[in-house]
Amino acid sequence: MNEPFWKTTALKDMSEQEWESLCDGCGKCCLVGLEDEDTGEIYLTDVACKLLDGHTCRCTDYPNRKAKVPDCVKLTPDNVAELSWLPRTCAYRLVNEGRDLFAWHPLLSGDPESVHAANVSVRDKVRSETKVKTRHLIKRITRWDP
Repeated sequence: MNEPFWKTTALKDMSEQEWESLCDGCGKCCLVGLEDEDTGEIYLTDVACKLLDGHTCRCTDYPNRKAKVPDCVKLTPDNVAELSWLPRTCAYRLVNEGRDLFAWHPLLSGDPESVHAANVSVRDKVRSETKVKTRHLIKRITRWDP
């Protein structure tokens, strides 16, 4: 039996289609994070980027996201290891660490809704950054990982 591409192909060697298919659609990488100035630790909130659709957990303008949100962090094979704020369930992080995907990942389940059914996504649990004042962000820190 052939191994799936994420077990046999390094992140840097994946095609664009393979790379994009690793995204499970949880939406957590689009959450506003706050950095502790003393420790450098990142705390995620329940506030999402203005481009995130809180129900589909997808960017509403993915091709132009960097132009519309200049501080959007584009995941690449070169930066995945450095992004400590990526959730422990993130396929990019898992593959980079040599670990397998969770059973609910759409590449294994065959169903893009499985990430939501497993309650791993931010579906209907976030507010847009356009509706939250910056001074209130600290009150919106949320623990997301299972």
